Amino acid sequence: MTALLQYPFRGRRASELAGRVEAAVRQGRLVPGAALPSVRALSAQLGISPATVAAAYRLLAARGLCSGQGRRGTRVTQRPPLRLPSPVPVPAGLRDVASGNPDVSLLPRLPLRVVDASPRPYGGERVRADLLALGRALLGADGVSTDALTVVGGALDGIERVLQAHLRPGDRVAVEDPGYTGVLDLVSGLGLVPEGVGLDASGPRPEALASVLKRGVQAVIVTPRAQNPTGAALDPRRARELRAVLDRHPAVLLVEDDHAGPVAGSKAVTLTHQKRERWAVARSVSKSLGPDLRLAFLAGDTVTIARVEGRQHVGSGWVSHVLQQLVVALLEDLKVAQRLEQADGAYAARREALIAALGAHGIAAQGRSGLNVWIPVPEEQSVVAGMAAAGWAVRAGERYRLRTPPAVRITTASLKPSEARGLAKDLARVLRGTSSTRSV
Repeated sequence: MTALLQYPFRGRRASELAGRVEAAVRQGRLVPGAALPSVRALSAQLGISPATVAAAYRLLAARGLCSGQGRRGTRVTQRPPLRLPSPVPVPAGLRDVASGNPDVSLLPRLPLRVVDASPRPYGGERVRADLLALGRALLGADGVSTDALTVVGGALDGIERVLQAHLRPGDRVAVEDPGYTGVLDLVSGLGLVPEGVGLDASGPRPEALASVLKRGVQAVIVTPRAQNPTGAALDPRRARELRAVLDRHPAVLLVEDDHAGPVAGSKAVTLTHQKRERWAVARSVSKSLGPDLRLAFLAGDTVTIARVEGRQHVGSGWVSHVLQQLVVALLEDLKVAQRLEQADGAYAARREALIAALGAHGIAAQGRSGLNVWIPVPEEQSVVAGMAAAGWAVRAGERYRLRTPPAVRITTASLKPSEARGLAKDLARVLRGTSSTRSV
């Protein structure tokens, strides 16, 4: 409390007070998790009414900058939605296995020649009929109902629109722990409160999900395959177990983030069914066709899709028809389909090669599907530094975790099997050094 009160907050209005707190967070004077003063204490310090301070805190909560945490008071959120410094680039000379990118050599070339260059006016169809037909075929083949289907600007865009369609700041959302930073940041950015659900190789653990649902959450976000960062993937048995848990809470919103699609390295398994009241499935093309194609199919119940389309109509309007044309051309191309099969196989082989190489050194790792392998470690930063000294850029797991133990994430998308053996050997050496340091 003292740390905040020493700052020169001035102004008589809630918006001014909220703006100064936001500036303190942005400048690093208030760190994530920091406690804010009670309404009564801050109103006395500044000589303004408690109602004004309470209104300022509501503004901050609506922006995702703070949240009320019961007896712990009001605190800065762990992931405030503010512009962060640009990521530090991978130093020259290091092999980048940290970025999470697909292998560009496995992506299809964009068929720009198919784009109709004729000017297009406002109005008309928002989504191409041939694109919707492709989406219905792809999702329908995997057991997802497509009675209500639209197109959004990528998986996260769709998830954001679905959450905004049903939730309000302060609502609690079950998220995977560890989970994708984009989803974790989005949840906090919307002023929602994340509740972590533990994972194993088959996805969220049923007992962990049941526990969170009993505590009261309004939504659940699940990655059915290629889970980032652990590579977890649902199988039919786990899906049945999770559906049974979810069906005891029919009013909870269910959102699936199928971001990797056909290059996930695992068959699609969905937790949704038509009897569920509120649900949505986002399937992106960005991992399979290219990160610059910001487009995803979004299926869901009729109310959810209607709300998403309504908000889209008064905002961005539609996803670029240029992108829609490109995606249709790619999805209809048999050579592209073959390339996606090759990419899926290559990603799986590279991921499995690293896991096997690590296993040969007694190092446990997770990576059932997707582009990444998750490796528990005693300390993250020392391992990251040790691997950098050995010529490897790996990603510390801190940003992905809520309550789970330390780990590092290694992207295997472009890692050749011959490189995997060298990486595993270097990591084993670094881990031995870390263990020796900890035992001193």
